[in-house]
Amino acid sequence: MKQKSIFIAVAALLILAFAAGTYFYQKQQAEQAAQLAAQNMASLARADAPSFGDANAPVHIVEFFDPACGTCREFYPLVKALMDTHPGKIRLTLRYAPFHPGSDAVVKVLEASRKQGKFEATLEALFTRQDTWVQNHTANVQLIGPLLAPLGMDLVQLQNDANAPQVATMIARDLADAKTLNVTMTPEYFVNGKPLPQFGFAELKQLVDDALVNAK
Repeated sequence: MKQKSIFIAVAALLILAFAAGTYFYQKQQAEQAAQLAAQNMASLARADAPSFGDANAPVHIVEFFDPACGTCREFYPLVKALMDTHPGKIRLTLRYAPFHPGSDAVVKVLEASRKQGKFEATLEALFTRQDTWVQNHTANVQLIGPLLAPLGMDLVQLQNDANAPQVATMIARDLADAKTLNVTMTPEYFVNGKPLPQFGFAELKQLVDDALVNAK
């Protein structure tokens, strides 16, 4: 009986040690990521990146995203709803990270839509019908035409703008910034420069809530 009690005590200590080790490791990883983001703030937020919300909002979410990413599509309405819950308090800046094959061509069209004031409408059309132009995790830009037609854009001008060298340069810069910040998957979020300690909407909301409290 005594031997069994000792075994149970040792097992409990091992579990506690493992839990503590995991906690401190995750904390260290989060601190290192936050330090990296602080050191590379210029790489995190670019003035010419597409943005939603008040430019002077106390909470700034930066998202690296890929329009061909299913999780990006799922999180988009959640983040917009979070912004609506706190009007004027949250700004969202989107950075391009076209990691899926073929997605860079779609990003070029999306960026070109900004020149016609249709960025948000184009993004939402792409997300809503993502299954029609993303097949086997590969984006096919040839399939997005029917989604854009109802948006009232000049499609010839859209194509010209999509092929502009400045757009390719912007995408290359965003990808370089993503590499600098160790962004390897999408979506990746930063809240006032802090990365998520662990991926999930609950974790994103917690960072936003903390930032809102600190802004008061």
